[in-house]
Parts: sequence; structure tokens; C-alpha cells
Amino acid sequence: MSEVNSRRFDHIDLRVTSLAEALPFYENFLRALGFTRISGEGDWRTFSLAKPDPTEFVWIVEAPAHRPSDNRIALWADSREEVKRIAKIVADAGGRVLEGPELCVDYSPNYYAFFFEDPCGNRWEICCRGAGDGPAGFA
Repeated sequence: MSEVNSRRFDHIDLRVTSLAEALPFYENFLRALGFTRISGEGDWRTFSLAKPDPTEFVWIVEAPAHRPSDNRIALWADSREEVKRIAKIVADAGGRVLEGPELCVDYSPNYYAFFFEDPCGNRWEICCRGAGDGPAGFA
């Protein structure tokens, strides 16, 4: 039997309608999450964690015909304070606040989250869970 891989997230391949519009937002938002290594040119950028390879990364590519959907990317925070910190950075960077930060008891008793969109309409969430909280619908 092989060891279980502790890395469950390799990368996010994200499309934006305008890199010029989205880049200032992502430079603030992703840096606040620790994605401080930035590379790329032209119509793409890669934001990766500042640790040895391989590492998680977010690849952002300009695709003018891209249309955002109701899909949402949710990222983990270690505390409610961290959710609030990221929420302020997102709002200051031009993200569109959808909900929160707030306790979402419909998800689970201690689920605390902030929901927002990037400048191109892609949906994101920053969340934390309390002890014993499982995935939505399984609490």
C-alpha cells in the first residue's frame, strides 16, 4: 500500500477576461495567501507558494471570451480572524463582496466564510471550520 499524498491541491487554472484588470487584484489577494512567487509574461501569470518545487500554484490566463459561471473556488483559512483579514484585502483590492464574512450555520454549525468575485466575475470563498464540522450537508 502506498503512502497517502498530503498534497491535495496542485494548481488552479483560472481564466480572466482581462489580465490588465485582474492582475492588480490577484497580486494583492494571492500574496495575502502566501503565493508570493510570480512569473509569466504576455497574457498569463503564475502565482506560487514560496517553497521548494513542486508547490501549489494559481495560473491566470487572459481569455477575452471567458464567461464566469456559478462555480466557486473555496480556500481554507486557519481562523475567523484570517477570514476577516483576507476579506479586507479582497475588498480593498477591488473584489466584489457577495456575502460575509459571516457564520454560515446552514453549511455547518461553525462554518465561517467570506464569498466574493474577482474583477472578471470568477467566484471565490475563504472559509474556516470549527472542530467537528464536516463538509456542507454532512455536519
